[in-house]
Order: sequence, then structure tokens, then C-alpha cells
Amino acid sequence: MPLSVPHSESDLHALARVIKQWGAELGFADVRIADVDLRHAEAGLQAWLAAGHHGEMDYMASHGVKRARPDELVPGTVRAIVARMDYLPPATAPGWRGRERARLDEPGAAVVSMYARGRDYHKVLRNRLQQLAERIRAHSGALGFRVFTDSAPVMELPLAEKAGLGWRGKHTLLLSREAGSMFFIGEILVDLPLPVDAPASEHCGACQACITVCPTQAILGPGRLDARRCISYLTIELKGSIPEELRALIGNRVYGCDDCQTVCPWNKFAQRASVPDFDERNELGSAQMVDLFAWTEEQFNARLEGSPIRRIGHERWLRNLAVGLGNAAAAAPGDPAIVAALRARAGHASALVREHVAWALARHAVVLEPGHGMPASDALEPQR
Repeated sequence: MPLSVPHSESDLHALARVIKQWGAELGFADVRIADVDLRHAEAGLQAWLAAGHHGEMDYMASHGVKRARPDELVPGTVRAIVARMDYLPPATAPGWRGRERARLDEPGAAVVSMYARGRDYHKVLRNRLQQLAERIRAHSGALGFRVFTDSAPVMELPLAEKAGLGWRGKHTLLLSREAGSMFFIGEILVDLPLPVDAPASEHCGACQACITVCPTQAILGPGRLDARRCISYLTIELKGSIPEELRALIGNRVYGCDDCQTVCPWNKFAQRASVPDFDERNELGSAQMVDLFAWTEEQFNARLEGSPIRRIGHERWLRNLAVGLGNAAAAAPGDPAIVAALRARAGHASALVREHVAWALARHAVVLEPGHGMPASDALEPQR
């Protein structure tokens, strides 16, 4: 990272103010600045990794404590510009938290985490952060920087805390008094000694709602998450079979989980997005599992182009939906449409899909006859 040209203290304060204005123009709801000393977070990171709570997310461990040392990741870094972008679609009506929770009780409903119903946030934030960084460089004459959002081995939430964007809730997500937790964050590591903002204070109090509501009890205590039990991990990060003892607890959550957010009192203040990128696509807020389960791999790739869901691939998509369809047996045992959909995938080319379909059919008390295969329309799907 090249060193920037010298700036006076007054110049740097003026630049910090204009950076926040530019951020607002680019669709960010809040932009703050932090130093990059995260030594206070190293012990917690090491303990979490040592306990194995990261599961198969090997990338969390691959850089060790370097994740807490941004200046080692990008030499020359002295500050982080941290930005918040809200993602609730503008059309989201009051009472959305209750409606989201009500869908969990609809046996055929496919519940997709709200952040994933629109465009992939990685692309949206990175593009706008890059524009902001280039504008800073053009203004300042020189700037060494690196832009990222959930894409580099650095502890983003401690940086956001230091910058004053919010505090770490008991569910481990960032919380803001003005915006709840329904937002993304992204960062620009820079070599300019900009003035820093004050951190926010904690405002969870005695509330335990997120801990109590977690379907799999993945939140072991305030700020302690075992990702191996988290539904977001199980449906997105886990590549293989979902542990049988956890399948029934997943319910109809087919991609991610918002329970700890929809129950959080602070999300009554959640803000609507100022950009159209996060508007719902493919009617994912009202979709039915049977319909999504019928998508071929070609349809999956085409319909979810530009979506964060696409990265899990069609095989894991079917795995997740099979679990949801199996869990529908609790309210609608033997439902003809669900059983027919599962039977149609019983001989799928993927052993992973077949395993979860067989489990789901057993939940509906359906025993497959030997040799029961897949429909001819799916027989040509590539081996995964």
C-alpha cells in the first residue's frame, strides 16, 4: 500500500466530513471511521476457533490472529472507513416481523432469509465502496486502500463497533439504535490518519429474546455462537449432510434464518433500503417449497443469477428444500403434493439429495419401492 501525501489535521477532519457526505450519496445509511487496533478481540477469536465453533468454515481459521490485525493484512493501514447499508426493501410494510414469523408456521412455505431475496450484497457494497475510495483518492491526491465486505480475513464487526456503527448483540450481530440489525457492512482500509469516531454503547440490557428463540440453541450465551448448530451455517456453509438430530429443528427455513432478528426489539427501528438492489426477486418472500423444489439446475442458475443463493449450488438447494418438505409432515403428514415432489427427486443423481429426500419421505411415512427412480426430465442433470 503506497503512502499518502501529508495532510494537516484540519484537512483530515474536513475530509472525514466529506467522506460521510459522499457515502450518503452512494446509498450508505451511515459511514464511520475507526482505528485498526483489534488486539482486544484476539483472545475471543482464538477461543472460538479452539472450541471448533466455526465448523467447516476453515477460512475462519486459516489466517489465525491475523484476522484481528488489519495492518498486517494490508501493510500501511491506519484507519478503516466502515459503512452501513440497509437492506429491507422500500415496500416492506409495518408489521413485517410478525408476518415473517407467521410464515414459519405455514407447512408449505419456503422461508428464505430476507437479506438473500434480492441482489448479492457483496457486489453491491464492493462496487459502491470502490467508488467512494476512488473519490477519496481523487480528492486527497494519493490514497492506499483496499475495499472489502465479508471478503477478507479481517474482523469486520469489531471494526464496526469501534467506528460507532453499533454494538455486538447477544446473537453476535451488530445492532444499531437507529436501524436494528437489518443491514450490511463494508470497509475500506486506508493509509490516511483520519479522525476516528467514538464507539457506541451497548443497549441489550437484560433481554434474552434472541437466545430463547433460536430453534437449534446455537446461541450458547451472550455473544457466544456455535456456528455448527446455526441454521444459516447448516443451510449455506455446510457442504455435506445436515446432521439428522438438527433437521427437524430447521423447519421450513430453506436458506438462512432470521429468527434472532425478527424477535429483536431493536428491529422495530430497521430502516428501508435506499437502493433498489435488495428488492425481492422470484417472489422469494412468498414462495412455496414444492415450486422451488421443481426447479431444474438450469432454472436454478438462471433465476438466481446475481443472487447470493446461487453460490450454494442446486444440489444443496435441493438438500435444504428436502429437509423443509420433510418437516412439513408435522402439520401436513402425507400431503399428496409434497410426497409427489419428493418422490420425483428420490432417484436424483446426487447421493446427498437422495439421502435427504429419503429422510423427508420417511417423515411422511412413505417407504420407497426398490428401484424407484427420478423422472426422465431430470435424468440428464449433470452429476454433482
